[in-house]
Amino acid sequence: MNEIESSDHTLCPVARSEAVVGDRWTVLILRELFMGNRRFETMQAQTGATPQMLAARLKKMEADGLVERRRYSERPPRHEYHLTAKGEAFYPVLLALRAWGETWCKSPKEGRAVYYTHKSCGGPAGLGPVCESCGQPLRREDLTVDLNPAYRDEREARWAAFKGGR
Repeated sequence: MNEIESSDHTLCPVARSEAVVGDRWTVLILRELFMGNRRFETMQAQTGATPQMLAARLKKMEADGLVERRRYSERPPRHEYHLTAKGEAFYPVLLALRAWGETWCKSPKEGRAVYYTHKSCGGPAGLGPVCESCGQPLRREDLTVDLNPAYRDEREARWAAFKGGR
């Protein structure tokens, strides 16, 4: 790797960020963690990652300080993954990716995959970064989530296929 390719040799925050979260699997894992899925098999089912790929990404994310692993079972040993403050700070980026994807990567006829309601005002939050109803900045803890029925069905089908293939 030459100096230009290494994020250690640049002051560019985009290059350094990309080195931490710049692959599809990491972003999808973060999506699942933000949706409350903390267990390996649920993340595997929803991301489509192989067990090896998921394990490698989670290990890197732990080393990078995005997640922490917590044991929830002694026999057999099982762990959950929880976002750290650094991981939680990625939420506005995920909202921006969602907004861009909803705007540029799908047909309006499909409807939004996820609808957020802003708890503070009770209105639709929109695509962010501020609430479309009241104009206040959106924070994860101030949002309630409702999945589009087609997206809910898609996620349930992935889970069923995963469980059926085991």
